[in-house]
Amino acid sequence: MENNVTRTFKNLEHKNEKALIGYIVGGYPTLELSRGIIEQLILSGVDIIEIGVPFSDPMADGPIIQDAFTKTLNCGIAPKDCLNLVKSIRERHKETPLLLMTYSNILYSNGLEKFLTQSKNCAIDGFIVPDLNFEEADDYLKITTKLGLSTVFLTSPNTSTQRLRKIAVSSTGFVYMVSVFGITGSRNKFEKYTFESVSRSKSIVSSYGKQLAVGFGISNAQDGKKMIESGADGIIVGTSLIKIITNNEHDQSKMMSELDIFVKELKAICKVPN
Repeated sequence: MENNVTRTFKNLEHKNEKALIGYIVGGYPTLELSRGIIEQLILSGVDIIEIGVPFSDPMADGPIIQDAFTKTLNCGIAPKDCLNLVKSIRERHKETPLLLMTYSNILYSNGLEKFLTQSKNCAIDGFIVPDLNFEEADDYLKITTKLGLSTVFLTSPNTSTQRLRKIAVSSTGFVYMVSVFGITGSRNKFEKYTFESVSRSKSIVSSYGKQLAVGFGISNAQDGKKMIESGADGIIVGTSLIKIITNNEHDQSKMMSELDIFVKELKAICKVPN
């Protein structure tokens, strides 16, 4: 099934580029500023945007993202605000895939079909739901298939070959490989097992015609380059972007400048030499 996500990967492949996927927290530090941040990321070279929906118990996220969630929740940011944020971005950026990263509680407590339909109507391309296993996702998959929403399931370094094959089949956007055991956040270094797992996972996922993107812990261009050299079709960066936003919350000009420099460094290593 071709969709905005798979089309983007295909277009990048034709240009001999890997995907740069950027994560931000919807409504952080404010709704208006998060709109400007997304615009800046796209202009600087991010290919796919993930928008995290603030949630009170984000089990997959590290302290920096958790803190951003807490602040946005305290400001009253709700899932509907994130949907409207996407809708406003879409008006100016027709082609950039916009994904929601959220938890199953938000999907189901808002009424699964109702929330997914609202999301589609707000021009969201698909979902990443870290705590939703494909074994428990029948209803979710039926509705997302009907609506043409991309599904992204997560895999880890110790995922078995059999399970990875099933994840590849169920994912209609890309397969999201968690590079390390644990939660999101910067890492001082990656172990050898990470790079071996990227290579193994890429081999399996590509046999089903799917793309593999690697996230969790990528904090600089050097980290991203190693993931790409190991076989990743894309790299996902979140915590390092949130750090820049948090550190420059009261100096928006400096924030945008630092985001621009950082994203351009990351995008440079996504352009693979012939």
